[in-house]
Amino acid sequence: MAAPSGARVLDCPCGQGRHAHLLAEAGFNVDGLDYSTPLLKVAAARGTSKTLRYIQGDMRALPSRWTRRFDAVVNLFTSFGFFDSPQDDRLVLEQFARVLKPGGVLIWHGGSRDGVMAKFLHRDWWSTADGTVFAQERRFDPLSGFLEITSTWRGPTGDGERTHRIRLYSASELAERMRDVGLIVEQAFDGWTTRSLHRRAGEMLLVARREV
Repeated sequence: MAAPSGARVLDCPCGQGRHAHLLAEAGFNVDGLDYSTPLLKVAAARGTSKTLRYIQGDMRALPSRWTRRFDAVVNLFTSFGFFDSPQDDRLVLEQFARVLKPGGVLIWHGGSRDGVMAKFLHRDWWSTADGTVFAQERRFDPLSGFLEITSTWRGPTGDGERTHRIRLYSASELAERMRDVGLIVEQAFDGWTTRSLHRRAGEMLLVARREV
C-alpha cells in the first residue's frame, strides 16, 4: 500500500502502540484503539501528538464519528479471532469497512489455517538465554476453528502457565467474510514477505480495499 504523508490511519487493536508510534513517525495521522487500559497507558507513555492519539474502546463498536474517516486500517500480528463467536469477527470487519473511506485499504495480518495445519505441532519446547524453559501444547478443533495453546514456563524468575485460544481462518474463508462487508481482497502475501501466499504459509498478510 502506498499512502501519502498525512493519510489517516487506524491501528486497531493498537496494544502498546508500537505500530501506531512508527506510523506517526513516518508522517501519517494515526489513531490507535484498544480495549486494554494498561496497554494504552504503555502506548501513551511512548508519546502522543496532534498526529498520534489513543482511545479505549471495543473494536466491535468503533466510534460513530469515525465513519468514512480513514484512508487505511491496520490489524496486525494476529489481533483477530479471539472472540467466542464468529459473529463478533464479522462485526469487527463490518466496523473496519464502515470507518474506511471508499477506496480505503485494510491491511490484515495473522495466522493462516491452511499453513498452520500443514505443519501442525502438537507440542514443542525451547530455552531462553537466562535458562527459562518454555513448553507449548496445542489442540485444534476443526469444527469451531479454534486453536488452543497452553504455555508453561520454568526458570530463575519463576514458573507459570497460561492458556489462550484463537479462531483460525483460511485465506479464502476470510476473503469471503471481507467481501460480505464490502472489503475486496486484492493481494495476499506469505506473512511479511513479498512472496505470494501459498498453502504451507503459516502467516498471511491480506490487502483489502473498501468498495467505492
